[in-house]
Amino acid sequence: MSDIKERPYHHGDLRRALIETALAMLATDQNWAFTLREVARRTGVSHAAPYKHFRDKDVLLRELARIGFERLGQAMAGAMASARGAMRGKFVAGAQACIEFALHNPGLYRLMFSSDADKAADPNLHDAAMKTFGILLRLLEEGQRSGSFRPVAINALAAASWAQVHGLAMLAINGQLLEEKVGPEPIRAALDVLLDGVCCGE
Repeated sequence: MSDIKERPYHHGDLRRALIETALAMLATDQNWAFTLREVARRTGVSHAAPYKHFRDKDVLLRELARIGFERLGQAMAGAMASARGAMRGKFVAGAQACIEFALHNPGLYRLMFSSDADKAADPNLHDAAMKTFGILLRLLEEGQRSGSFRPVAINALAAASWAQVHGLAMLAINGQLLEEKVGPEPIRAALDVLLDGVCCGE
């Protein structure tokens, strides 16, 4: 495991301290191979302390994923709110924010969509993921109402859009968007192709 500075815990919110330590470990190593014992050590508490807040490692991982979806949603919503112009511009801003989030948080992003972050086992995680997905749905619905997006089944538009953006994010964090394969600006080019099919001549 990579060398991570100890984060000694002295007082206050133990649960938050454990989460912050785990997020730092996830960011450094870009995986979640750590144990609760290691999280406790780096937080500066006894190895039994995490169990006061997290029954096991899976519970902690699901909480990290929930935080990830919350932060992703904030990034997407902020980018869309700041975007100027038509619905197409808002879509691109939100998509680029998602991909940038993945690039800056590759370990967290992978965890969010992994089987180790079981949304069926945690209603809070499920709700956070759906809330983030809802940002895309609301944008598509608004675009359809304004006549900017094609009047087809909203679920089909959402599935195509999410699959494209998530796929680009995963390719980006895995270093697969090589210029010799996909050109100098693959993300924008791929989004333009998607939007040419989604938009009504905007």
